[in-house]
Amino acid sequence: MTSPPPPTRTPLGPLLVRLRLARGWSQRRTAAELCAAAGVPTLSRHEVSRWERQRRVPGGFWLGWLAVVLDVPLVVLAEAAVHTRRTRPTAAGGPGRRGVAGGTRPAGRVGPGHAGGRPGGTSRGGGARAGATR
Repeated sequence: MTSPPPPTRTPLGPLLVRLRLARGWSQRRTAAELCAAAGVPTLSRHEVSRWERQRRVPGGFWLGWLAVVLDVPLVVLAEAAVHTRRTRPTAAGGPGRRGVAGGTRPAGRVGPGHAGGRPGGTSRGGGARAGATR
């Protein structure tokens, strides 16, 4: 019996660039194709650029649509994403990046339905203003 091929050691950013350029697409076209396929109109070429520069790593949702749009097996992109996450520096330095290195969430808002940071464990959810009776 033969052993399975070793996992890819290719970082996701350069892989995405290579796949995109093989189609002759710009980052803007890639974003438009992803939006059309996923039915989500909010992805911009700036996010594609962040993925390619490895400033961010797309999550499972976008990895799935990247696989569809770029016609590559999802496992190839998923393995590259894992490799990228493992080899990236843990702290995303720069202004305005608080609490990233220690694994804590930055101070400020929390998502709807989360009680974090609210006295008494309450949550406003949905963005409503607490105590707004005017």
